[in-house]
Amino acid sequence: MSKPTEMSVQMFGTKKSSATRAAERYFKERRVKVIFVDLGQRPIAKGELGRFVQKFGLTALLDMEGKKYEQLGLAYLRISEESLLERVIANPELLKLPLVRGGKTLSYGEDVAAWSAMLES
Repeated sequence: MSKPTEMSVQMFGTKKSSATRAAERYFKERRVKVIFVDLGQRPIAKGELGRFVQKFGLTALLDMEGKKYEQLGLAYLRISEESLLERVIANPELLKLPLVRGGKTLSYGEDVAAWSAMLES
């Protein structure tokens, strides 16, 4: 018997990101509807990003090993969190993608354990 409500997750990422593609594949294999927001086409809303920052902290979400982080010289700059948020919104490559929201559960990066937890709740 099927569940009365169809499970869905909202995913923020870019088509170029291998982790985003892996997450998309993970959910589709489990017949979970993926509402995909391509950050290459449309920036993430400040409030939506705020949910992830509130739960994990901005530094946890940053891909400090990424090329974009180095290109923008963020390792050497001292800037406010507000200014850093603006840069992240303008440059989604700074994030550990994908950002996934399933109900009230949030995850970032390639986190199969968190994705499984979303499906169980």
